[in-house]
Amino acid sequence: MKIDPASIAFDIDGVVADTMTLFLDIARHEYNLNSITYADITCYNLADCLDIEPKTIDAIVTRILNGNYRAPLSPIAGAPDVLYNLGSRFGPLMFVTARPYSGPLDDWINETLRLDPTLTEIIPTGSHEAKAGILQQRQIQYFVDDRLETCYLLQEAGIQPILFTQPWNREPHTFFEVGSWHEIKKLLAL
Repeated sequence: MKIDPASIAFDIDGVVADTMTLFLDIARHEYNLNSITYADITCYNLADCLDIEPKTIDAIVTRILNGNYRAPLSPIAGAPDVLYNLGSRFGPLMFVTARPYSGPLDDWINETLRLDPTLTEIIPTGSHEAKAGILQQRQIQYFVDDRLETCYLLQEAGIQPILFTQPWNREPHTFFEVGSWHEIKKLLAL
């Protein structure tokens, strides 16, 4: 499969941004929750797989959404280089997130990718279900996401999902998978 760079968009959390490592860092340093590992996050709904009070999970997630944390939000390995190459040659890049607002993501994307801000667009939808409609409006054919349930919604809407493998999406499915940004780069007709 070779994908036209103009026909693809990306989720941010879990695909570009290593948000779950940030979640774990905040849990360790701010809440003294030291026994949880990345591999323990076996489902997207954290309350279903982590032995943490739901109110603590909500507090950590709210801090992440608002940018209220000291630990760094790191990119997924390889994402900045591939996206910089893609954006500088074929920009603008489109990111569609289920976050209700882009908040600190705007600055983080600009700093991480080192691209002119006019070469990136972040569209917050407020829900996973709203992503497909945005992608259809923008005539995007491929979308890279880490949430398995979202991939089903995209497929129903006629958008080809590409599942970015993570511990929380390891259930049987029929979607095309990538496990790294190196693999995404190989899919793009650069």
